[in-house]
Amino acid sequence: MSAAVQFSSTAVVSLRAAKAQKRQSLKTRASAATQPMWMPGATAPAHLKNELPGDYGFDPLELGKDPEDLKWYVQAELQHGRWAMLGVAGAAAPEILTNMGISNLPNWHEAPLYDGYFTDATTLFWVQMLMMNWAEVRRWQDIRKPGSVSEDPTPFSNAKLPAGVVGYPGGIFDPLGYAKGDLKTLKAKEIANGRLAMVAFAGIMVQYDHTGVGPVANLVSHMADPAHNNVFAAKFIGF
Repeated sequence: MSAAVQFSSTAVVSLRAAKAQKRQSLKTRASAATQPMWMPGATAPAHLKNELPGDYGFDPLELGKDPEDLKWYVQAELQHGRWAMLGVAGAAAPEILTNMGISNLPNWHEAPLYDGYFTDATTLFWVQMLMMNWAEVRRWQDIRKPGSVSEDPTPFSNAKLPAGVVGYPGGIFDPLGYAKGDLKTLKAKEIANGRLAMVAFAGIMVQYDHTGVGPVANLVSHMADPAHNNVFAAKFIGF
């Protein structure tokens, strides 16, 4: 009798596990069927299951086939996108402010030679190196062991971060409380803008290499005469 009961319990557990696996399989298939693709008719590789922000099934070289590599690439793209968005804003803003007469700032390419900072370039370099080293090492530790840096040994009471996904710390890094809204949509928008910014900054560098002026001047020039001031009329001048 005992053996029969044990067999029955095992069968029930196995049946439940099979049903759960089937539901997960159907869910994955449904997600894949509704996944937007980077090109009409394209098929997403098996490791891209429409679970990541901005996942359009694009990985022709299968760089993210290994799960651990994929985790790293996700964080790398996120951080590069954020830096690129800051970079594009930093390249355009000084030129806009100078053109408006609000300030007199150098072109982004000439910024390292600018002598109007509060201290010399060498001091700025080492201060930035030390501060960025601290921040980047902490971020790297959080990638390796999520949640390991949620609380800093600082005297500030709000330094503790809530338990969350790596790359989206929230807490003091979300002062406007955006995480309380549609976070999934916001993540997709952020990665889309980050990708666009990476392409944009690459364009800014290439433009300067060919025209010797900043992004705003290039845009104004192109809009004034798009037939002649475009990529086909570019000349290499060197950095």
